[in-house]
Amino acid sequence: MKKLVASVLCACMVSSLLVGCGSGTSDAGTTDAGTTDAGTTDAGSTDSGSTDSGSTASGDNVINVWAFTDEVPGMIEKYIEAHPDFGYEINTTIIATTDGAYQPALDQALASGGADAPDIYCAEAAFVLKYTQGDASQYAAAYEDLGIDVDTAVADAEIAQYTVDIGTNPDGKLVGLGYQATGGAFIYRRSIAEDVWGTDDPAVIQDKIGPGWDKFFDAAAELKAKGYGIVSGDGDIWHAVENSSDNGWIVDGKLNIDPKREEFLDLSKKLKDNGYHNDTQDWQDAWFADMKGEGDQEIFGFFGPAWLINYTLAPNCGGEAVGEGTYGDWAVCTPPIGFFWGGTWVLANKNTTKAEAVGDIIEWITLDTSEDGLQYKWANGTLNGEGGTKDSVASGVVMSNSNGELDFLGGQNMFDAFVPANAYAKGTNLTQYDETINTYWRDQVRQYTAGEKTRDQAIADFKQQVADNLDVIVE
Repeated sequence: MKKLVASVLCACMVSSLLVGCGSGTSDAGTTDAGTTDAGTTDAGSTDSGSTDSGSTASGDNVINVWAFTDEVPGMIEKYIEAHPDFGYEINTTIIATTDGAYQPALDQALASGGADAPDIYCAEAAFVLKYTQGDASQYAAAYEDLGIDVDTAVADAEIAQYTVDIGTNPDGKLVGLGYQATGGAFIYRRSIAEDVWGTDDPAVIQDKIGPGWDKFFDAAAELKAKGYGIVSGDGDIWHAVENSSDNGWIVDGKLNIDPKREEFLDLSKKLKDNGYHNDTQDWQDAWFADMKGEGDQEIFGFFGPAWLINYTLAPNCGGEAVGEGTYGDWAVCTPPIGFFWGGTWVLANKNTTKAEAVGDIIEWITLDTSEDGLQYKWANGTLNGEGGTKDSVASGVVMSNSNGELDFLGGQNMFDAFVPANAYAKGTNLTQYDETINTYWRDQVRQYTAGEKTRDQAIADFKQQVADNLDVIVE
């Protein structure tokens, strides 16, 4: 479904200062939310499916920008509109993450250097550690070397710590930040909550479903007794499991199965054996059908950040106004366990010859908390004028000063849930191999819960896949 949309969008993408047939902003439904385990881009991002280069101009007044959607180039367009004396042209290259095309091309461009090398480049959650802490981290400029007062700006903006941890290189220098905050909440159906517990109050519901998985499964049993599933499929809890683990997949060069990630085998099987979900796979038609309430049993909720509301639930809820489909029948609350899902980090090439100008752009996107900054406009849906999509942003200060009320959520201010959600998230358990390893793990878990393998066999086969395909020690 998303690839079809991406193909249509690709047809109208042009080489210009702003690449994309929309605005390049969330108002056009373009967001980055990381890469799914199926290898496709989340959140309806305008993944072009091919390379799209801007003008071939080169010289001291050109800044080269590399991205995998038109979102960040669109932001830079808005920066230039607001700063007419900026004095630089933008040469944009967009390469979709589809089929793994973006990273090899970016790596080659960074390694080759010269006038055509990226000055600014983007990395999403699925592979950002490669560029901030891993194999390609040597190319990333420290923000302080771009003229940014990092410590003061990060503290003053109240940037979520998990995004700082992910964007900090092995020398302790900040080299990447995002504009979007992707701390996760539990997004649930108000009407189902009323039917089961007599209230849809987020403060009550968060105590019904958590903290912890034991309370979550107690709630699942109560929902099942009334004919409801608590989630659509096991993928709905995976990101909460994955990003709440104490350690990542690789520790000291060796494959590590964190106990919390291993527990996913048991949590997934418990969901399936008890009929607590519809056994869907995320990003498949049956998953979208559950957002409309059209699955085998109506589904209570989904785990996700604000982008899941704006770019996945809302377009698939079966309506565009309160009373249509499930539109307006949703609310958000604290999840059973803190997590994040997705995001885009913005980096600069340490060899850029336009460090000050690049720093100005990056600071405006990631750290500016004023009403003229990207984040305030993004949070309030005003980047392209009033009435645009409101989104959760990196700055807690901006969200505290913004109106996050959504009709889709029955008028609830989503920032009340997402500001603390960002604080609960952690970013110290990622590795540069997560995209691949997650795919292997989830495939094995599905085979186990389907009764095709024993638990021990699923783990053994998972280890073998990692050993056969990655440069990782497996014991």
